[in-house]
Amino acid sequence: MEESPRELLQVTARRFGLLNKNCCSVGTNEISMIQSHILYEIDRQHEPSMQQIADSLGMDITTFSRQVQTLIKKNLVKKTTHPEDRRVYILHLTTEGKFVATTIDENMNSYLNELFSFMDADDSSIL
Repeated sequence: MEESPRELLQVTARRFGLLNKNCCSVGTNEISMIQSHILYEIDRQHEPSMQQIADSLGMDITTFSRQVQTLIKKNLVKKTTHPEDRRVYILHLTTEGKFVATTIDENMNSYLNELFSFMDADDSSIL
């Protein structure tokens, strides 16, 4: 499966510490860059556990849990217990969360495609 420009940017941003405090605004929702990454990973993975997403993002579980709680309060994420192991929490996007994640993803991909369109093949292959 080919990686999208957004996915490449997300990995680059995580690895090189390029996270901005404020990322995006969708409707009345102000979303930080890390919250955007959390929404993206929940959407990308099928019924992920909290630990799986925290590991994917390279975050400690305490910091990650605080971010998830914020997203739950914004009605973007729902947390349920795993049916077979009640110690494990599964994350899902709400309908609003799916809309926000999709909107951010489309905006980011559009922006990145525009940005990369000015590069020649040699420059873009480096990325």
